[in-house]
Amino acid sequence: MFTGIIESIGSIRNLTPKGGDVRVYVETGKLDLADVKLGDSIAVNGVCLTAVELPGDGFWADVSRETLECTAFDDLKSGSPVNLEKALTPTTRLGGHLVSGHVDGVGEIISRSDNARAIQFRVRAPKELAKYIAHKGSITVDGTSLTVNLVDGAEFELTIVPHTLSETIMADYRTGRRVNLEVDLLARYLERLLLGDKAAEPSKGSGITESFLAANGYLKS
Repeated sequence: MFTGIIESIGSIRNLTPKGGDVRVYVETGKLDLADVKLGDSIAVNGVCLTAVELPGDGFWADVSRETLECTAFDDLKSGSPVNLEKALTPTTRLGGHLVSGHVDGVGEIISRSDNARAIQFRVRAPKELAKYIAHKGSITVDGTSLTVNLVDGAEFELTIVPHTLSETIMADYRTGRRVNLEVDLLARYLERLLLGDKAAEPSKGSGITESFLAANGYLKS
């Protein structure tokens, strides 16, 4: 688990194809690796990776085919800057929100504009994730815990203050960039709980529709 508070900007230094998937070397910059052991988790642009080698100034990890298909990791190349966060501990300040490091989908930056000293981004999420994104709720973008300031269908807006711009890779975002999205864990669990006994039935999508909510007393006629 992670908090979505980025600890360091690192960079991709090597991407080596390995039988259909990829082994990656991440240089970790100012991230303190003194307490990191083989097998520990580090989030790279919001993707939870396992350290399999620790040469000193970074770590090697294996990136599965599924991860390559479900995230924007395939867009990275040698030299690409990345957001880094070590897994939380029982004493970690939870300054963001609970983040699993399991990406739900890939979004796209569709606009960028100045907002005083901040930057306003508009992001388009995959349609299937729209129901999990709420005004003033939390969302993780490339591993960064952020507050949603506006929701319009499958699009949402973020206001990024100067500190976040300087401590993450968001200052480099331009229109058209693909970003990893992870929705709030609570929204996913709530959806499952609302299904009740139907959760044990074979999946036919989420099962949460307006008619389902009305039939189960969640909507008033």
